[in-house]
Amino acid sequence: MLINMQYSPIMASPVDVIVVGAGNRGTNYSDYAVIYPNRMRVVGIADPRDFARKKLQQRHKVSDENTYDDWRCIAEREKFADAVLICTPDRLHKDPAVALAKKGYHILLEKPMAVTEEDCSEIVETCIQSGVMLAVCHVLQYDPVIHKIKVLIDSGAIGDVIHIQHLEPVGFYHFAHSFVRGNWRNKAESSFALLAKSCHDLDLIHHWAGGRRCIKVSSFGSLSHFRKENKPARAANRCLDCPIEEECAYSANKIYLDRVKKGIVGWPVSVICSNSIPDIESVTEALRTGPYGRCVYECDNDVCSNQVVNMEFEGGLTAAFTMVAFTEEICLRRTSIYGSKGELTYDGHEIKVFDFLTNKITKHTADMEVPGDFGKGGHGVADYHLIDSFTAAVMHKDPTMIRSGPKETLASHRLVFAAERARLENRVVICDEQKS
Repeated sequence: MLINMQYSPIMASPVDVIVVGAGNRGTNYSDYAVIYPNRMRVVGIADPRDFARKKLQQRHKVSDENTYDDWRCIAEREKFADAVLICTPDRLHKDPAVALAKKGYHILLEKPMAVTEEDCSEIVETCIQSGVMLAVCHVLQYDPVIHKIKVLIDSGAIGDVIHIQHLEPVGFYHFAHSFVRGNWRNKAESSFALLAKSCHDLDLIHHWAGGRRCIKVSSFGSLSHFRKENKPARAANRCLDCPIEEECAYSANKIYLDRVKKGIVGWPVSVICSNSIPDIESVTEALRTGPYGRCVYECDNDVCSNQVVNMEFEGGLTAAFTMVAFTEEICLRRTSIYGSKGELTYDGHEIKVFDFLTNKITKHTADMEVPGDFGKGGHGVADYHLIDSFTAAVMHKDPTMIRSGPKETLASHRLVFAAERARLENRVVICDEQKS
């Protein structure tokens, strides 16, 4: 039986939350209220899309008077909840976060915080001045096995940390879905790939560095393969019309239609039918008319498909991060951390620590059991522990239950912006001491 130790036997009143953005992330986090109605209640919703808004409204039985197509309606009202879950598109994070923090709502904010360093700073400053808690959804810190890495480092299991190597394999069809055809394909419409996809990972590296300031950053990367010049001669502009679709690993027919034919209607199929329940007819129509049916060589994508970031921290600690689209594994991170007394490796499933003195390997795992549907895909286990920690923090008025506070999160975001500057300007960026 899963036992949650964050809640005392004498429970406080449930935390009332408003969901701003009723898409995949907002729906996922708010499902916590279905599992634990004595801990969380969804009392308000804001989303401009009728289908998504009404679907979430029905699930949580939210009154019409608290359901809106614009979050600004909530900001204009007197405060009627404890916290807000902001799960809007990346470029629409800053305004609701600032406005609703000023109203006194505690903020759970989907990552990245915002798409500019200045907006990230404004969010953090507003939350601090308003006396509200801010939890940015760096969910990997809440993954039980990944969290174990930090515990082992802090216990001295490998001595002083000397070097960190970390890999994010995005996954070939995941990248095609999200970063070629989807919402994060274009910098002007969303943000650059390192921020949108890998701020998780630089946040982890910053976390493992244990408070040591990053002093230098370099980065290299580009958009590979998914370019117009790589389109096969006989390929059509849409997969449904393509005579050589069967020869293409990135075919929308394979990624979406083949799944729905097998009864698989979760991510990524669920994303492409925002106004209906996914079935053969709705998915086919989405591929015929929508962005997800386009040839991957005929999209308006411009974000990096592969990027490396090299970092030097105080005390000589170095770190190397790699993000690459062209992998079998989807987001199953790989990590090696080299210390003065041992070596730690993580293969996406378990941790191994090799001790230099004894020449022995010790394996470490963690309990990955979570209630409900949280653990069924993606980083669902980590999602559960994140929303559980945030709810407990608000319920008990204890921000220490949030693993990455506003200042730490801002520092790791600044590291991402510094890395992208280094890539674009083809130079080593010396991090500003005043901002770290």
